[in-house]
Amino acid sequence: MSIAEDRTRLLELLRQLSFERRKVVLASGKESDFYVDCKRTALTAEGHVLVGRVLFDRIRRIQPLVRGAGGLTLGADPLASAVAYASFLAGEPIDAFIVRKEPKGHGTGQWIEGRKTIPDGSRVAVLEDVITTGGSAAKAIERCRGEGLVVAGCFALVDRMEGGREAIEGLGVPVEALFTRRDFLG
Repeated sequence: MSIAEDRTRLLELLRQLSFERRKVVLASGKESDFYVDCKRTALTAEGHVLVGRVLFDRIRRIQPLVRGAGGLTLGADPLASAVAYASFLAGEPIDAFIVRKEPKGHGTGQWIEGRKTIPDGSRVAVLEDVITTGGSAAKAIERCRGEGLVVAGCFALVDRMEGGREAIEGLGVPVEALFTRRDFLG
């Protein structure tokens, strides 16, 4: 399948498996009348492959020199895994990393897992499943910068269009979202 076909199928899966029209309190504390849990799609075999192929294509077109891809655990974890897998199959490896919410409580006390192959000064893509306020991505960006990485961009599956994109861009990081609330609500 082409990337365009992969993107279309990914949206179908997100609508079918991840989207719900109901009242919910989001991680940001805000109330919403819809919910998108991208893990429900990204953790399926088909969804994992589609997420990887489509995000990898977007990263390579926008930021071709990216060495690593990851973000704040837990939402970004399957995305990072999928991008690493797809990139290796394409012969252009991008290694995955995970940004902890708290530093490791023992051993090295590190904030970021997966740094062995992503040295200081490397360009990385911060991944996000759903952007609402941009808080999770901002934490990941701060941690990456604090660890000596250069954040080349933030790549998301869904932008809820609630100010998060602007908050992330305010940190000097361009944002690319595959889908927006319009793709789910019309």
